Amino acid sequence: MPDRRTLTADCSSCFALCCVALTFTKSADFAIDKRAGDPCPNLRSDFRCGIHDRLRPKGFAGCTGYDCFGAGQQLSQVTFGGRSWREAPETRERMFAALPVMRHLHELLWYLTEARSLAATREIHADLDTEIAELEQITAGDADAVLAIDVDARRAQVNPLLVRTSELVRTGAGRKKDRRGADLIGAKLAGADLRSTNLRGAYLIAASLRGADLRRADLIGADLRDADIRGADLTDSIFLTQSQVNAARGDASTKLPSRLTRPSHWLVSAAG
Repeated sequence: MPDRRTLTADCSSCFALCCVALTFTKSADFAIDKRAGDPCPNLRSDFRCGIHDRLRPKGFAGCTGYDCFGAGQQLSQVTFGGRSWREAPETRERMFAALPVMRHLHELLWYLTEARSLAATREIHADLDTEIAELEQITAGDADAVLAIDVDARRAQVNPLLVRTSELVRTGAGRKKDRRGADLIGAKLAGADLRSTNLRGAYLIAASLRGADLRRADLIGADLRDADIRGADLTDSIFLTQSQVNAARGDASTKLPSRLTRPSHWLVSAAG
């Protein structure tokens, strides 16, 4: 299985691809408009962010909620062999175009790796191993191989295994109501028993989940922007990502899966 560290963003090994390749639209998440391919004005010459410790108060909350799943360093150090877009300007277009593709592939690897680590999925371990091996081979290839990938087709190929993972995990815990894609924006769910609930793709924007029990809940694709998860228990939730956690509002009492990190801005918010 892939080392989870290779599927976790390491900005020190990346050429700030997300700060250049992506489009920013002025909104509550971004203080400015920025076209794809234009470096963010906060980007320094060493590829570091000049306001990294002040992103949210400076109006760049969207940056703190973004996670490339390690795609940035994979492209920077492997696909393009450690040569930056500044050193080799001729690589700019292909490097930037490859970022969203590699990110999607690494996201799928993250989900598959998590599924493979679960005892409940033993019956599909061989199939998971096959998909992981194929994706690792693709992501280790050159830029042309990456850019040639049909991301939608690859997601469609992987999805049945992720759905089966969800069924196996949640059935073993006593499945609850299916809330796939549910509109729960601003919902009052404080203290709710959401154990083993299917929340795939659910809209939980600004929902109150304070003290809720989300153990073994399927959270793949759930929108947790500004959701209040203070004191919530997400210990054994499945398919929860760092970007979802970063976008939510939690605190020191929020229980997270061991694979994820408690965002520093949670503590800052609590202190404020």
